[in-house]
Amino acid sequence: MNKHHYVVIMAGGIGSRFWPMSRTNYPKQFLDILNTGKTLIQSTFDRFAAFVPTENIYVVTSGEYVNIVKNQLPDLPLQNILGEPSRKNTAPCVAYISFKLMLLDPNATMIVAPADHLILDNIAFNKVCFEALSFVTKHNALITLGIKPTYPNTGYGYIQYEQHEVSDNVYKVKTFTEKPNLELARTFLASGEFLWNAGIFVWQAKNIVAAFEKHLPEMYEVFAAEKARFNTPEEHVALQEIYPLCTNISIDFGIMEKADNVYLIPASFGWSDLGTWNSAYENLGKDYFGNAVAGDQVMVFDTHNCMVHTQSDKLVLLQGMEDFIIVDTSDVLLICKKEKEQEIKEYVAEVKRNKGDKYL
Repeated sequence: MNKHHYVVIMAGGIGSRFWPMSRTNYPKQFLDILNTGKTLIQSTFDRFAAFVPTENIYVVTSGEYVNIVKNQLPDLPLQNILGEPSRKNTAPCVAYISFKLMLLDPNATMIVAPADHLILDNIAFNKVCFEALSFVTKHNALITLGIKPTYPNTGYGYIQYEQHEVSDNVYKVKTFTEKPNLELARTFLASGEFLWNAGIFVWQAKNIVAAFEKHLPEMYEVFAAEKARFNTPEEHVALQEIYPLCTNISIDFGIMEKADNVYLIPASFGWSDLGTWNSAYENLGKDYFGNAVAGDQVMVFDTHNCMVHTQSDKLVLLQGMEDFIIVDTSDVLLICKKEKEQEIKEYVAEVKRNKGDKYL
């Protein structure tokens, strides 16, 4: 293990597309969505703890989730659980931890990854991480991991890359494209020049801080002005002053799509961003009729290709259902066509308008 290697797990989202199981006060990264016996953040932590010192793993989350992280990751040092005072997307989160690590260790090299992604092949994943860490140690480079697409998914971002290597298995990025329509996604696949954007990044802390100075100078100035208070008892107070001044922007939009030193490593390690119930369906075992059932007391009759998630102690009987998402919690029952899953976020907004926050 290298003492200059760090991992940052981003765990501040609310996972609204996994409603009603994922709630504002207990979102999906803290749930065992796939019935593996571990929550998503526990699986992510274990994956990185295999090759990065535990004391070099940090979790950046919303302040309201700090205690949940403490409970779920008892091996993580308490000072490595960082609570953000407000949700401002991923750019401020990355700026915060990058300044902090650069001041702690000028040679810090870091992997930044979401807490709630599924990775099935840890050996392949570790290999790619080491390739990326090795490259960014020698070059002023921002690396993103690209996943070889298996079908024209319209829920993922895509990265176009140049076809000649700049180093072993490392390529220069040409363009980023946010979630395309089906026709464009098919074109991307046919070209062979595009990969899915995994949202997993690798860079030296000092180089991403320099990228903030160049591409998000206002955000850089806000953090730089308070950096003397980082890694001191005053850090929490400093964050309270910093975050209201930060724009709400992702690291993808703010830095990666602008910088000219962005590189990509193509990879296949059984990845899914587990962003929707359909992605959970794809990664769960199915019965003979194509139903993915998470729940001990579910009975199905004449039911096909459904995603079913229920409480373990409740008997749920389904008849005549096809291509539905059925999620039953103690206070909400969701029945939604699988093809409409991208609209669940809108339904949640409608629930908020009509019922307040009680069911969120």
